[in-house]
Amino acid sequence: MLLIAGGLCDCRRFGAEYLLSRPTNGVDVQDWCLIRYIELVVGHPIMPKGLKQTSSLIVIGARVAESAPNTFTQGAIDLQLNPLDNEVFVVQAIDLECASPDALAGVNTSTNGSLTTTSQAALPSLQSTNTMAVNNVIIRAAGFIDGGVGFETSSMNSPPTGMEYIGIIATNDFFLQVQGSGNLGAKSVTAKVYGYRARADASVYAALVQSELLSS
Repeated sequence: MLLIAGGLCDCRRFGAEYLLSRPTNGVDVQDWCLIRYIELVVGHPIMPKGLKQTSSLIVIGARVAESAPNTFTQGAIDLQLNPLDNEVFVVQAIDLECASPDALAGVNTSTNGSLTTTSQAALPSLQSTNTMAVNNVIIRAAGFIDGGVGFETSSMNSPPTGMEYIGIIATNDFFLQVQGSGNLGAKSVTAKVYGYRARADASVYAALVQSELLSS
């Protein structure tokens, strides 16, 4: 739970309090508090077995737009990991946001986005092994004379209280996908990925890479 009171940002978890001064450089307060929350509470958990943290919190932003309306489009985001050092990226939180679909009378429309650890040929679902986050924004208007009713479904967009991390990326890239349905214009998806670099033991690194590639 994040509370902003007076000039302080109060980040609480399990009853513990961390009072943080408000940012003064124009950084968005809500995003700043999420970063501090992860650093103070989630950023220093008991490390996953076989991994050693080698960086502080890293925030990666990315955006992918459709090449044409209602067309599956994918972008690769380079993590610049060093395989010679068995380097991996431990993901602590993901924010995924799709552009709003077109509101067309009598037509169902949607914008669908996902973030995966491996390249995809089509938009994956959350049940896929390598899917780390999804976001679907839908307007149901079939049978209506107006623009219909909007809905949104999404995977978790904040770090759960009982989890040390939500995934580990062992290969050099992660992938962002978007595809709309029924829209007149091209849509996009934006993402922020929060995590840190870590060095894995040789056996752990080999297992992570093999698991990631074999399940693609």
